[in-house]
Amino acid sequence: MAEQPQPWSVEKLRVVLAVLAVLAVLLIAGLVFWIVRATGGTGKHAEATRPAPSQVHGQQARDRIAAEPMLQVDPVDAREGDVASTPAETMTIPAATKVGPADVPTGFPQTPHGAVGQLAAISRVVMEGMSIPHANTVHEQWALPGAPEAGQWRLTENVRAFLESAGISGQDAGSTSTMTVTPVAAQVKGHDGDEWVLACVLFDVTAVVEQEAKTGWGHCERMQWDNHSNAWKIAPGQQPAIAPSTWPGTTKAIEAGWRTWVSPDES
Repeated sequence: MAEQPQPWSVEKLRVVLAVLAVLAVLLIAGLVFWIVRATGGTGKHAEATRPAPSQVHGQQARDRIAAEPMLQVDPVDAREGDVASTPAETMTIPAATKVGPADVPTGFPQTPHGAVGQLAAISRVVMEGMSIPHANTVHEQWALPGAPEAGQWRLTENVRAFLESAGISGQDAGSTSTMTVTPVAAQVKGHDGDEWVLACVLFDVTAVVEQEAKTGWGHCERMQWDNHSNAWKIAPGQQPAIAPSTWPGTTKAIEAGWRTWVSPDES
């Protein structure tokens, strides 16, 4: 008869729980480090300028609104905060209708909200892939000439920062880590008709490296309609000001201008 497994002793349970607690702390610390790296956060508050008019015209106006600072937040604001007493305004984002190059969902309409949907799809594929080579492939397919190069692209830098913060060697997280990136809020910082949009998305990020941790993460990009592919793509120009990473549904999130993401079937 096979020997029956013996129940763990109290001391062994304490050791196991202590190890799990350390892993959880390390993962949280890693995510905080990633948020600081990915968002350029310093923990120092800087007052954002007044919101610019949503409609702009011409390259100079596009550059101005892209560079205009957004609300600066602390890394802790990405993980917690006071729940807003009044719900944020909503933004209905159209759904993708097909899958495009590099397995990125696409088919969004030529509207500012369509640009938001495409940015969310690009960002999600890159971040959930957790692979530098895959990020480079997505960039090759979804960035127009004149956009930031793949090595300097903020999404590529975010992947690299997470891999480093989680202590994962190499250029691919592989089976050692999983990340789920869900869009929960959005805002349009500005647009030049239906040809160019400064789109921003706030994501709920769940990362698992032995233990699970969650954080909010905001990301903005210049998006431009590409008549050749009939799709929104990463536009030429300097990368825009850092988006505020706040925990969804908090007063800080509303203060930062985030509007709750609503799908067409929810509106």
